[in-house]
Amino acid sequence: MNINRVIITGNLTADPTLSHLQSGTAVCELRVAVNGRRKDQQSGQWVDKPNYFTVKVWGNQGENAAKYLAKGRPVAIDGRLDWRQWDDQSGNKRQSVDIIADTVQFLGSREGGGDGGNGFAPSAGVPVDQSDFQPANAGSAPAASEDDIPF
Repeated sequence: MNINRVIITGNLTADPTLSHLQSGTAVCELRVAVNGRRKDQQSGQWVDKPNYFTVKVWGNQGENAAKYLAKGRPVAIDGRLDWRQWDDQSGNKRQSVDIIADTVQFLGSREGGGDGGNGFAPSAGVPVDQSDFQPANAGSAPAASEDDIPF
């Protein structure tokens, strides 16, 4: 069995970029920085090492991400890795690994205060249809029981 699943939390390093395919389908690109900790070999001190990811968010969820997110906002992403390769304008082979988001959870609030875990402060007055942030197959599979867990 193959599993391709990624879950990250981090901060946006730029404002979202929204575009539309010829079919009209929205695709939003997010740049997310996630800090990892490692021990510096020379000083012995723990230091943050940032990792940067490109995240693609499709459809209504992408439109909402573009509308409500901005540089610096914390997000949680659940998705899968997608590798692609192409030739640039100079004929050089290029490649990248992106995250294709199944769900995007807005963390924190626009005002910087607590938000009760839903991504927006109650006083923000921002309408959000939470169904836009569920995976396409949510609710279609029965819940696993402890008997289904292989360990």
